[in-house]
Amino acid sequence: MSQAQAHPLATGQPIPWFTAPTAANPNYQFGTVAGRWVVLAFAGSTGHPVVGATMDRVFAHAHRFDGEKIAFFGVTVDPLDDERQPDKLPGIRWFRDADAKLSRSFGAMPPGSTTEYRAAMLLLDPTLRIYATFPVTPDGADQLLALIDQLPAPADHAGVELTAPVLVVPRVLAPDQCRALIDHYRAVGGTPSGFMREIDGRTVGLYDDGTKRRSDCEIQTDELRAVLRDGVVRCLVPEIAKAFQFHTTRIERYIVACYDGSDKGFFRPHRDNTTRGTAHRRFAVTINLNTGEYDGGGLRFPEFGNRVYVAPLGGAVVFSCSLLHEALPVTRGLRYATLPFLYDDAAAKIREQNLAYVDPGKPPAAAEPGAVAKISIGRAAPPA
Repeated sequence: MSQAQAHPLATGQPIPWFTAPTAANPNYQFGTVAGRWVVLAFAGSTGHPVVGATMDRVFAHAHRFDGEKIAFFGVTVDPLDDERQPDKLPGIRWFRDADAKLSRSFGAMPPGSTTEYRAAMLLLDPTLRIYATFPVTPDGADQLLALIDQLPAPADHAGVELTAPVLVVPRVLAPDQCRALIDHYRAVGGTPSGFMREIDGRTVGLYDDGTKRRSDCEIQTDELRAVLRDGVVRCLVPEIAKAFQFHTTRIERYIVACYDGSDKGFFRPHRDNTTRGTAHRRFAVTINLNTGEYDGGGLRFPEFGNRVYVAPLGGAVVFSCSLLHEALPVTRGLRYATLPFLYDDAAAKIREQNLAYVDPGKPPAAAEPGAVAKISIGRAAPPA
């Protein structure tokens, strides 16, 4: 296979998110790695003498790729690299691109060609935008390593403090309403909450306590659902319209969630709309029901630094479902919250079209009653 250098990409250009296989994960979601510096190297084959020498030069400094400040992701179309280039966790992984689908999507392998590969190393900033590009040559490796030595901490990459584009809205629910929802959870009991992944074109529910530790219960009474719906309509719909010029017409999911400090309840960085079954979601809402009664558990948006967002008792944090976010571990006590998603009529059509792609083993619940206070009630969602 011949190795040519890839066409230069513009500095500041965001790269598209993608899902591709690694040795350990057949559906690795690259969009979740934001929040650190990232080297994305389209290598093609490290059996090529120049590419192999370049990777040897880079990995002579493998300790720099700690997975926290900076991570390395290589792309290979050569099955022999499975042996030559094993992953070295936590900071070095390879996408196994045997069908060249990923390489072609980035222009590293021209359409129709099976012998030419346009190699390049991209240095991405913590928002996954191109910071610099380097040739896949030993000199290019030296240039990359020299720049890595100068990089600031990920949270300081912009040179100014960044603020995530989120709303913090107080007094969505009254304290007695919050307590009623907590009492409902305690009476009904929670069950482990999963998350959604796209696997072979279908939206599948998974459970992994290394990714998420949370228990949920469905809000089962019309009275308590009306309490939540009324708070959303009165307090959040106008604020979302003002801040984001988005007119909410639908609400999805009536649950009370509990993160338990005894097992350090958390949810690792994720986005809420990356599968066909969740693509309709526009805004995520976290309404805290007992702020001050636990430690930890705040929301962090890794693309925008280390600031932690916490809503006051009965207040909400509202943010786009496209933002990478994580629920930090609860270190003491029990954290209760209610977590609806909001969308509009146009997104409802997307949802209906995509229901056919949701894993039949975890179907959405039956349709609920129709429009109330200008918000139509969507179907209960798969776990997410």
